[in-house]
Amino acid sequence: MVKVVEGQLDARGIRFGIIVSRFNGFVTERLLEGAMEALKAHGGEEKDIDIVRVPGAFEIPLLAKKLASSGKYDALICLGAVIRGDTPHFEYIAEAVARGIGGVILEHRLPVSFGVLTTNNVEQAIERAGAKTENKGFEAALTAIEMASLNRAIP
Repeated sequence: MVKVVEGQLDARGIRFGIIVSRFNGFVTERLLEGAMEALKAHGGEEKDIDIVRVPGAFEIPLLAKKLASSGKYDALICLGAVIRGDTPHFEYIAEAVARGIGGVILEHRLPVSFGVLTTNNVEQAIERAGAKTENKGFEAALTAIEMASLNRAIP
């Protein structure tokens, strides 16, 4: 018989660190609201959640690494919004953030969910930070819950 191991959507007793960018705050605050809603809806408690605010998405990987190194968290949730403009800046920032977060995951063997929007325009960013079913912060939190559970199940 094949053994199947899956994570559960139960946030009780799981410590989360949320890193949220202030840049494009009209989007990132909605992502944060979605993440908090998901954590609470699945048994997470405010006492088990720390929120760290950084200036922009580029700064997220540094704080993700510091939080991961602390040993205090079972999972991290990274929230930001990088919106394409008229220069190649978008590509540099989006790639640096993705690589940085990926490096933290592998180095620390800690679930880190990627709730950093990379959109072509403001309208797309607002849409992805919208209603609960479309809120990528909500989805990032669900991923963090499931991965933290799975990470505990496979020592």
